Amino acid sequence: MNALLTDLYELTMSAGYFAAGKVNEKATFELAIRRLPRHRNYVLAAGLEQAVEYLLNLKFDGGEIDYLRGLSQFSNAPAEFFEYLREFRFTGDLFAVPEGTPLFAGEPMLTVRAPLIEAQIPETYLLSTLTFQTLIATKAARIAEVSGGREVVEFGTRRAHTPEAGVLGARAAYIGGCAGTSNTLAGYRFAIPVMGTAAHAWVMSFASETEAFRRMQELMGASTVHLIDTYNSLEGTRKAIEVGGPFWGVRIDSGNFLELSREIRGMLDRGGFPAAKIMASGDLDEFKIQELVSAGAAIDAFGVGTELATSADAPSMGTIYKMVEIEGENTKRFTAKRSADKASVPGAKQIFRYADHDLLTRSMECAGGAVALQHPVMLQGQLIQPLPGIHAARERARKMLRELPDAVRGLEPDDSYPVLKSEELEKLIRSM
Repeated sequence: MNALLTDLYELTMSAGYFAAGKVNEKATFELAIRRLPRHRNYVLAAGLEQAVEYLLNLKFDGGEIDYLRGLSQFSNAPAEFFEYLREFRFTGDLFAVPEGTPLFAGEPMLTVRAPLIEAQIPETYLLSTLTFQTLIATKAARIAEVSGGREVVEFGTRRAHTPEAGVLGARAAYIGGCAGTSNTLAGYRFAIPVMGTAAHAWVMSFASETEAFRRMQELMGASTVHLIDTYNSLEGTRKAIEVGGPFWGVRIDSGNFLELSREIRGMLDRGGFPAAKIMASGDLDEFKIQELVSAGAAIDAFGVGTELATSADAPSMGTIYKMVEIEGENTKRFTAKRSADKASVPGAKQIFRYADHDLLTRSMECAGGAVALQHPVMLQGQLIQPLPGIHAARERARKMLRELPDAVRGLEPDDSYPVLKSEELEKLIRSM
């Protein structure tokens, strides 16, 4: 984890904190959702595993420190600051909602409590990894919601904004409900099912489509998915049937999916392959999939790439990382912004979930009959227990999404789910 993977102002502020004698002050920051992404009724938290890895391994090496020392912005920084960076580690506490938890506007996804500089420097990385993975997990959840129980496979690495975004996007998509990914590294790193057989180049590399299908069948056996639309989807289906099985099924990547799927289904059934499946891929999103499912398309699985890997209709989210408390040797202050349209809420907070609403409280409050969503993850710089893992996060997402109202899970805009504030929190806000 490279400590320079941050905005410069995190480091200039840190040098300033050091020079001002604020090293031992303890700050509490919250990473919260200022506003939901466009077209979203909720978000699905993801990325905590990478956040924890970052905090556990955060440090500066000699070359990085020498680089900072040579920047003009640090020309007045105390020499002792650079020695401080040599021993720098995260020694604070981390509280967070588990991955796979649905959240709403105004709710903190995680809370960092640590010596001021240790709490400040992680801002950029935490915002980046949690925002991105949460966006992709949420998009995947919306797609899975309308798929009618059909499998959805994440196909987006080639359209992701970086190769690493493709890997982490595949991870987040699996948490959100995808059955697997085409990304082999994501499968290796995170034990996600990997899926895929061949592209159009495979078919075009042979003199005949039949030969291409036969060679694929010899290689892949029952796992074969014949890509049948290189020239003509119905003719491709006929040739796949002639080659014979066993094969998993066929994939169509272009054309009128509704009409083609019905014709292909009839051909496969008549040809002796009633168990063969049909996968559709190509510029799909949740709205197109909902339309196909509602129309009764004979499609058993969907491959979704660009729209999912980039969260194309909602590629950004208003997450913020704001100081809410700071504690000196003999003083403790609550902190908040009052800027127009960007006000923040003071004090460390907890989220309690009831059957029909959420309650935002001060961190020390209890609430009967509700589930507390934030839990301790790290104390004094140490992980207190292993994280549940990606498969548990996926199951949590499935369960908790089912508990939300149908309208909130739907694709149409809906802001009917209330997020209320406790009287104690309201009192603190008024006092500020």
